[in-house]
Amino acid sequence: MWRAERSPGRTERRAEERAEGRYGRLDGAVPAGARAVSPFRQLSLFRSEIGTVFRRWRTLVLLGVLAAVPVLVGVAVKVETGDGGTVGGGGGGPAFLSQVTNNGLFLVFTSLAATLPFFLPMAVGVVAGDSLAGEAASGTLRYLLVAPAGRTRLLLAKLTSTLVFCLAATMVVALSALATGALLFPLGDVTLLSGTTVSFGEGLLRALAVAGAVALSLVGIAALGLFVSTLTNSGIAAMATTVGLLITAQIVDQFPQLAAVQPYLFPHHWLSFADVLRQPVYWDQLLDNFRLQALYAAVFGSAAWARFTTKDVTA
Repeated sequence: MWRAERSPGRTERRAEERAEGRYGRLDGAVPAGARAVSPFRQLSLFRSEIGTVFRRWRTLVLLGVLAAVPVLVGVAVKVETGDGGTVGGGGGGPAFLSQVTNNGLFLVFTSLAATLPFFLPMAVGVVAGDSLAGEAASGTLRYLLVAPAGRTRLLLAKLTSTLVFCLAATMVVALSALATGALLFPLGDVTLLSGTTVSFGEGLLRALAVAGAVALSLVGIAALGLFVSTLTNSGIAAMATTVGLLITAQIVDQFPQLAAVQPYLFPHHWLSFADVLRQPVYWDQLLDNFRLQALYAAVFGSAAWARFTTKDVTA
């Protein structure tokens, strides 16, 4: 009986120790009347959150799966074309697939086109959905708020760490594809979609720009997942809801009868990154995509702030 009564206390103490390990002591950290937080301590909050995200096994597994996709695509193309066959002759497969055998750099564009509709946003949705709900489920959220961080700064730190993951996940796909393409296929001058041929160096710069455009395309799902994470104390429920909203938006975006609402769906302009591979670059859809992602970030970021700053986290 005594052990059963003490068990919850030990659980709470372990949660408090985890919070102290991330942000320092939670009791007596700020003397009475001195609520100011030094800029260095604020910076440590962001560094700690980013480090926490990338130390989790779930994050490492997600990045590993994303890194494996270009390898699988590259090997599949190499095997299919090993006997002189062609890829993409029937019109199927991801964009740029038919150009991979001529230039391994196109594996970067192919892999980003293959992972962007589901794999990349799903990974971001998992990280964003678990950002606050996971802390609440493990019991560390209320102890984090005792530290001189404040709810707004903690929310910004969670959003920042999720956005850093967006960039990291995109770069993992791009770098894995570049390495695989260099090993399996020839490299050289790049023929753009407009027919213009540019040097391999400029092609690399355009590949970097494409990766940046893809990372920015994930801002909307990151903000949406963060908002969902403020609505529940279950990390699994938040992750499942965010991924479910992603799938729903993708399905709605496929029906011509719903064309009136499709321009407002966060995945609608995702594949506009292909316009970076034109000479000159077509900016219209790219800018529409960036504006839409900024709108989602503003709307759902504000909603997350309004919800989190008034949420009861004492339970």
